[in-house]
Amino acid sequence: SVNGLVGSEMCIRDRYKPVIAALIGFALAGGAEVLGACDLRIAASHATLALSEVKRGIVPGGGSMVRLARQIPYAKAMEILLTGEPMTADEAYRIGLVNEVTAADELLGRAVALARLIAENAPLAVQACKEVVLRSSGLPSAEANRIEDEAAVGILRTNDAIEGPRAFMEKRKPEFTGT
Repeated sequence: SVNGLVGSEMCIRDRYKPVIAALIGFALAGGAEVLGACDLRIAASHATLALSEVKRGIVPGGGSMVRLARQIPYAKAMEILLTGEPMTADEAYRIGLVNEVTAADELLGRAVALARLIAENAPLAVQACKEVVLRSSGLPSAEANRIEDEAAVGILRTNDAIEGPRAFMEKRKPEFTGT
């Protein structure tokens, strides 16, 4: 464990900063685990993914055994984990493992465009959204709602929470400062 992060999340130092994966080629075993630790995922149409560890007598111990069934339907997660068989980018999209499939020559541009969309938003609000999702995952509703309420109240105290509605009323683009 490094700073409370384990497995494939160790490569993501600031766990509340959005992380976008752009997959071109193969994401096998550990590569697929890193992909699964990212928040948003775009894959080139020819990409292939697999958690193939069981074919080698080991397990995907970088978080996928816990994370995958929380991200996609249980039966598909179990199929991926238990068979180790590869899947196409289109299949990964169909089951919700990737957000988008695009041509290889458009991949980086799509990832950057998505990052720019996120970067235009209030940074503290974006961070709070990810933090609440991670901290509340698997908790009973009452406890999860408490975490959400705490974050929402904190965000309402920021300068950005004043700037956003003000800019909307004035019909202009907000100038967020992260304060």
